[in-house]
Amino acid sequence: MKFLIVEDEIELQLSIANYLKRDAHVCELASDYLEASQKLEIYEYDIVILDLNLVNGSGLDLLKVLKKKEKKAGVIIISANSSLDDKLEGLDLGADDYLTKPFHLAELNSRIKAILRRGKYGGNDSITFNEIRLDTLSRTAYVNGKSIALTRKEYDLLLFFITNQSRILSKNIIAEHLWGDDSDMLDSFDFVYVHVNNLRKKLTKVGAKYLQTAYGTGYRFMED
Repeated sequence: MKFLIVEDEIELQLSIANYLKRDAHVCELASDYLEASQKLEIYEYDIVILDLNLVNGSGLDLLKVLKKKEKKAGVIIISANSSLDDKLEGLDLGADDYLTKPFHLAELNSRIKAILRRGKYGGNDSITFNEIRLDTLSRTAYVNGKSIALTRKEYDLLLFFITNQSRILSKNIIAEHLWGDDSDMLDSFDFVYVHVNNLRKKLTKVGAKYLQTAYGTGYRFMED
């Protein structure tokens, strides 16, 4: 999963990021309105964790932009503002949840999982494509009921393909999804080829031949 953490309290920002990275999530950071606005314009995220009171702007304005552009990211507002009016305004504008500071990181994580279940997985803890099933809580993949051993990156890649089935995904998009801001530091996209190739070998070995190369453009996951 890929997150954008919009928070100008750097200590809290890093605490959230480090906590979520323990589950191999990709976390990008924005410390003010302008930086957040630029990232939301360019990139796609699964979850945006959004502070309301930002340097040089309001988190509510970012939320309005997100909804106007019909971005699919789930949004959790985190704010020191605990008044009912503030909560209702954020939720009415389209936020999925509202957490008042201070909060426990475990609670934030639970709310993230709830949003992902409601949004991407239709309320379930698993996602299925033919004989493939992904358990989103244990981050385990099964083919015909038998688990297959995937690395964390391979699991994230398979989930990314299944939730974007039939769509051609370029190496650049895959790298940006799997590594976030760090993708800019990659010398080449050879790492993408390695992960895709390893995933394809493991799926092909158990008869799940859905991962295709779109020559010159990237990869896609679909039935023949």
